[in-house]
Amino acid sequence: QVQLRESGGGSVQPGGSLRLSCVASASSYCMAWFRQAPGKERTGVAYLTDRGTANYRDFVKGRFTISYDNAKNTLNLQMNNLKPEDTAMYYCAARSGGLCSLALRDFSTWGQGTQVTVSS
Repeated sequence: QVQLRESGGGSVQPGGSLRLSCVASASSYCMAWFRQAPGKERTGVAYLTDRGTANYRDFVKGRFTISYDNAKNTLNLQMNNLKPEDTAMYYCAARSGGLCSLALRDFSTWGQGTQVTVSS
């Protein structure tokens, strides 16, 4: 089973940037970033297929960019123009079958999460 480890979280002011990374023990055809704010459900942020197809939730479009470094087996999430509402624990996830989407139930492999806090 693929193992995932996130890093790159931290605290920034509104308008700032962070880059999250997720090192995978092996590649997967579909990888995604999810986030969970305190008291809220975990929700998808963006996914990327091994063919390079990316999909973003509306609330991050134009601000976040998902990418994959094949040489390092690392999924990245570049987050720009961060807002306080982006504050959450961010999780990397992978799946091995079916259609790539941001449906929570379809992902069986998860990282431990990395905290992102946006505050002035």
